[in-house]
Amino acid sequence: MQNGARYKAVAEILEKVFEDKQPADAIINDYVRARKYIGSKDRKFIVENVWQIIRNRMKLSFDAQKSDARGVLLYALRDKLEEVFDGSQYGMEPLSEEEKTWLGQENDEPYPDYVEAECPKWLFEKINDVNFCKALNTTATTDIRAHGISREELQKKLVQEGIEAYAGAYAPKGLKIEGRLVLNNCMAWQSGEMEVQDEASQVAAILADVKKEHKIIDYCCGAGGKALAMSDILQNEGKILAHDIDAKRLAAIKPRMARLKVKNIELTDIIADSDKNFDRFILDAPCSGSGTWRRAPDAKFRLSEQRLKNLNQTQAELLELAAKKTKTGGRIVYITCSVLREENEEIVKKFLATHREFAPVNLKNLWQQKIEAPYPCGNDFYLRMSPFTCGTDGFFVCGLEKKS
Repeated sequence: MQNGARYKAVAEILEKVFEDKQPADAIINDYVRARKYIGSKDRKFIVENVWQIIRNRMKLSFDAQKSDARGVLLYALRDKLEEVFDGSQYGMEPLSEEEKTWLGQENDEPYPDYVEAECPKWLFEKINDVNFCKALNTTATTDIRAHGISREELQKKLVQEGIEAYAGAYAPKGLKIEGRLVLNNCMAWQSGEMEVQDEASQVAAILADVKKEHKIIDYCCGAGGKALAMSDILQNEGKILAHDIDAKRLAAIKPRMARLKVKNIELTDIIADSDKNFDRFILDAPCSGSGTWRRAPDAKFRLSEQRLKNLNQTQAELLELAAKKTKTGGRIVYITCSVLREENEEIVKKFLATHREFAPVNLKNLWQQKIEAPYPCGNDFYLRMSPFTCGTDGFFVCGLEKKS
């Protein structure tokens, strides 16, 4: 493909992404899948340029004083205009006279903090930290977890495959790989000796503090990463009930269980009234996903204030459910992949104000029993991890023990 045709593909994808209705990765995958003629090199070029523009969308829009896909792309390519916008059969339309005039103007206004942070203004006002937001806009590593074998054993196997991986700072079975990993070409993945999972998510599974004799539920488990990690912690013994109301997400866990040879997880999309007295009610609460913006930088533009309010209501309701289902002496383990306080500390504090029978677990003490690395958070009861402080996704964990 000529560059004009490549950038036309970039423009067509961005037009859909900038509607802020669908995840960018789904749009990209659908676009490429429908055009089998796009070769691997062209596909790599297109995808990398789409993500580059998404990660710099705020600054490009501010500089261009335009928010539409063509305007942003024009500004991003202002040094390549003649090469790209050549009017060729498969390329981009030539510039209009109006566009030429506009591109000849300079916007030398300094970036407001929220633009510098690449974060919508209303969300930046909640985070209020430029460097923290910048860390959320970096490219994430590929994090993996050794399954059924030690981290050192997995690392040796990966070296034999020509894959360089280094130990994560916190999770004892976690490794990190720079860039992407083609899983279907990885023998360790195919043989069920590793699983892809962010290091903070691995830590959350460890701090659930599950035991073989426990009655355990992973509620709203999504793709099941924590349930699979807990299965490994329990050495495939005991029983974990993995719940999600989305049958498609649950179905996606089955091939992962088969590949990892997991036998102690039972899947369900319905919790009966008789399902109660759990030792561990692990609530992987639906949230904004703001902690995963490194992997989905477009998600911040699809989040709205009303959506956040709806999530807060759901989080509070699910904690009420968890309180009823947890036995005396048992724990709710409240987890989000959010960096926003109103989905984390504020939700928990409101819950504790009306549920005197629950008390927060000292996570620092628990951490020191299970993880060699120093505890990375200033609060003993609320664990916050992030790419800015820990080099992980943004995660929040709080244990709530039910007293008499």
